[in-house]
Amino acid sequence: MSRNAIEVQSIGKQYRLGTRSDGQYSYKSLRDLLSSIPRRLLRRGASASGVERFWALKDISFNVEEGEVVGLIGRNGAGKSTLLKVLSRVTDPTEGRIRFHGRIGSLLEVGTGFHPELTGRENIFLNGAILGMRRAEIARHFDAIVAFAEVEKFIDTTVKHYSSGMYLRLAFAVAAHLEPEILLVDEVLAVGDAAFQRKCLGKMGDVSRQGRTVMFVSHNMTALRALCSRALWLDDGRVVEDGRAGEVVDHYVQKSTLLNLESRWDDPATAPGDNRARLHLVRLNIKSTDSDQIAVNTQLELEFQYWNNVPGAVLDATIFLYTLEEVCVFNIASEAAPRPKGLIRQTVEIPGNFLNTGAYYVSFMLVQDSSRPIFRKDRVVEFDVTEGEFQGSWYGRRPGVVRPQLTWRSESV
Repeated sequence: MSRNAIEVQSIGKQYRLGTRSDGQYSYKSLRDLLSSIPRRLLRRGASASGVERFWALKDISFNVEEGEVVGLIGRNGAGKSTLLKVLSRVTDPTEGRIRFHGRIGSLLEVGTGFHPELTGRENIFLNGAILGMRRAEIARHFDAIVAFAEVEKFIDTTVKHYSSGMYLRLAFAVAAHLEPEILLVDEVLAVGDAAFQRKCLGKMGDVSRQGRTVMFVSHNMTALRALCSRALWLDDGRVVEDGRAGEVVDHYVQKSTLLNLESRWDDPATAPGDNRARLHLVRLNIKSTDSDQIAVNTQLELEFQYWNNVPGAVLDATIFLYTLEEVCVFNIASEAAPRPKGLIRQTVEIPGNFLNTGAYYVSFMLVQDSSRPIFRKDRVVEFDVTEGEFQGSWYGRRPGVVRPQLTWRSESV
């Protein structure tokens, strides 16, 4: 029978905003501090009412079972990093209680817990000791840590000379290999290159399969879906939703969608572009339905209008369709052809029964001579595809970015 690794009961974290009443920010000597005590006591009552207070977290309660992988999602400033700092004991909660069962390893920012004057080797042993591990345990994992971080040549160099990438690789390797029962990871993986991010995500998958508890903050919804069995959605310091990772991510992405079916620029002198061509209009036209709602079977038409100022210029319109998780669904271009001077209109159709449910946005680029971009404008159109009238016996979101209707043939052989 599994037990809770983390128990959070009604925690809140409050900060005071504003400046010091005396307008001073410099450090004071002990003599200055002692001499200012009577003055500060006299004005405490008068100034307390003028202090603005901000709740970064308020009334947060949840339990995390041993071996569970939980993702934290939410917009910037929602309280995700503050929650991890409270859980990591970097800062104390203003109210509430937290209980842990097991050692905690955390990676909140690049080089957290590293001493810049110590070498990579010394910092590995220092971090292990902070986690409560014996020297023999740390030594057993030492080679694996160094190999994962790819810092063999620099392991005896003081880490103040490391690049941010080397810092990050070593910090993550230490946190992941020293076997804490609970691992807390903030959005630090975004600073690594793509290959290192894949390596870290693979390692986190290994950690979760070993039965350790992981709490993971990321804006990479694809990684959260793949790694996490459960997600907590925070907004304004409170839990909005707590449930299965896929469902919570879907609700968060849908809530974040800004319906924008048209972008327009009417002034040819200031519209996106340059003296060769400028963008006038991008519009998503809903075809084959009388409703404003876009369902999976809705036929769509993307319309583009731009001013061409160079007669005979060989131009092609290029579009990029993305999910809000930054996954490129497709990138297509029109035929490159000479265009007359003036306002040019081009359209492209997206058939029904092609896109899956979810939120999408379109970026537009105008290219000259099939090789030289004139301009690119991102997020010119944003829209949400809903299920519409459901058919069949599957009642969840179907896997995949697209869900086309393909022709099947069956016969007895």
